[in-house]
Parts: sequence; C-alpha cells; structure tokens
Amino acid sequence: MQAGIIIFPGINRERDMAIALQAAFGRAPKMIWHKDSDLSGVDLIVIPGGFSFGDYLRCGAMAAHSPIMRAVGDHAARGGYVLGVCNGFQILTEAGILPGALLRNASLRFLSMDCHLRVERADTAFTRHYRQGQTFRAVLAHGDGNYFADAATLDRLEGENLVALRYATRSGEVIQQANLNGSARSIAGILSPNLRVLGLMPHPEDLVDPLMGGIDGKKLFDALAAA
Repeated sequence: MQAGIIIFPGINRERDMAIALQAAFGRAPKMIWHKDSDLSGVDLIVIPGGFSFGDYLRCGAMAAHSPIMRAVGDHAARGGYVLGVCNGFQILTEAGILPGALLRNASLRFLSMDCHLRVERADTAFTRHYRQGQTFRAVLAHGDGNYFADAATLDRLEGENLVALRYATRSGEVIQQANLNGSARSIAGILSPNLRVLGLMPHPEDLVDPLMGGIDGKKLFDALAAA
C-alpha cells in the first residue's frame, strides 16, 4: 500500500505521521502539496494535524476548499482509504466528507495531554488489530476538538455503527470526566458509510515507538498496512 500525506500551509504534524507510516508500510509516504490534484498510485490519503492556513475563519474551513480536496472526495467515493487526524478531521468535516463539526473545547482551553479511547468496532481496516471494547492511549493536542452534530446525525451515526472511537477511562468507562473536550456522546472518531474514511481528533501517530513513551497507536497503522 502506498500512502500519501497532504501538506497545507500551517500543517505541522506531517513528519510525525510519516514516521508512523514508514514503520508500518516499510516505505516512505508521498508528500502531496495541497494545490496538486493527482492522487494516482496512492491507496491511503492522510491529512495530518496542525493549523492549516493558520486556523483562520474556522479550523479546516479554508483547507477544505483547496484543489486537492475534490480529489480526496473522489478517492473516498471510489473506495480509497482516507485518514484525517486532528486538523485533518476538521478538514474532512468542513469538506463534507464526514458529517458534523469540531467546535471549541468545552473548557475553552487548548488541551495537550494523554487520553484513552475505547474501540467501538474492530472490523474496519483502521481498527482490526484492536478488540471491540478495548481501550488504548492516545495524545490530545487541540483547541477545537469538541465534536458536534445535530441529534438526527448523531442518531444516524449510532444506528449505522459509524462511531469508531469514544473517549473513555483506562478501564473503558464512557463517563463525562474522560470526555475532556466535551464531544457529543463522547465521540472521538467517526467512519464514513463505506468504512474507508476515518476522522479522529487524538494523535495515534504520537505513540508508535517505545522511544515515544508507548506503542498504543501502532496497531492502527499496522492494520492499515495489512489492508
């Protein structure tokens, strides 16, 4: 599988993502500038974290109109894999590829800390190396990670089993204290209906090597490589 990482002005997590992808896939990902539109030969598109276009207007709103995003939408519709992490998740919602929006954290503060995620379904290309109900550690680094959608959209996500990850305690309890940014129904990550697009706020790429302090996120990238 060939991965490609999209670079927008202000994105700053592409090198961390490249380390995770290189380790899992055994080959370097392609770096794709946002004004390009040729995704030929790329199986997995990754939109990493950072502050695309300085987070002016709304986080991800300007990046969503870059030329590359039409190609990303077409890639996803054809069944190609797309992973959006943090700002990447925000861009996917602003582009309409995933539903909902990411609002200011409930605390109105930037969060930089560990969290735990509970795997809601383990039968996807992203989560197949975890067990359903398993929790793993990930890293929060965002000011606008409060997932929001109207009640009908939330009910649809629940009914179609498209919630991939929820904020939880280490033991797997979904409680308010574990939902650090205030996301609706403790949602940390969601899937597209064809299960080929995953958007999530925490950073699994920050924990893929013992030298980083843990390997909890490694299974996500290994699962994608196995796909």
